[in-house]
Amino acid sequence: MRKLKNEELGRLSVDDYKAAKKRPIVVILDNVRSMHNVGSAFRTADAFLIEKIYLCGITAQPPHRDINKTALGATESVSWTYREKTSEAVEELSEAGYKIICVEQVDESVPLQDFMPYHDGKYCIIFGNEVFGVEDEIVAEADTCLEIPQFGTKHSLNVSVSIGIVMWDFFKKLED
Repeated sequence: MRKLKNEELGRLSVDDYKAAKKRPIVVILDNVRSMHNVGSAFRTADAFLIEKIYLCGITAQPPHRDINKTALGATESVSWTYREKTSEAVEELSEAGYKIICVEQVDESVPLQDFMPYHDGKYCIIFGNEVFGVEDEIVAEADTCLEIPQFGTKHSLNVSVSIGIVMWDFFKKLED
């Protein structure tokens, strides 16, 4: 066994990525304060061919060296836009037929493993601020909230870890 070289991985060029068919998933970052988490979101979105990222509120925007440090160039491949208010992005995507999903711990949340996306559906998945989570106003407007089961002593996962878990789960379920 040996590690593969980068040229053996068969990755797309940025131009090929931009032209590739994307998964009908949009990610909203709702007031995410850490630029490293923003960069990680771009990198994960690139890995799973996500359609677009909306950066909302205080969420930093590229270009910035702290975003680039973790994005490793994914800000060049993944389409993104900024909205001052998360509600503007949610309204826009809802009107375009996206199912609005918050990743949040709420009284009526659905455990991630129990949620089954439709193969012909379009999804907007919202990840919130590292301390306060998704804004209450946005949670109230969501079609559903997903919760990642946890079994230890901590109450939450890092937002970049949550993005990776949820994107992988959607990828697997939509590929079956």
